[in-house]
Amino acid sequence: MLRRLFRPDGREPGTTVDESPRGTTKAKGSRNLFEAAATYVAAGAEDDQERMDDAAGWVSPEALSFGVSELACRAVIALARERDESPEQVARTLLGLPTD
Repeated sequence: MLRRLFRPDGREPGTTVDESPRGTTKAKGSRNLFEAAATYVAAGAEDDQERMDDAAGWVSPEALSFGVSELACRAVIALARERDESPEQVARTLLGLPTD
């Protein structure tokens, strides 16, 4: 359901480029919510607070949260396929939880 709320370019359905939230237009040098999420998560993995803060400013907090969640889902699915495990097992393992 959430995947239908935003278009792949980060704009909400029915908006034009001019109406898009900050950082989600298609103008040269702009970023969309998925670019923001990818940079934010990669910077977190590299313990780069400055890049995390920068990426967090590209889109609204709600859009960043959605992008990070989407990235997490895709990563867990990819790892589950690679490991031939269920997504739940992979997610629990990554978080250090029991996989009973």
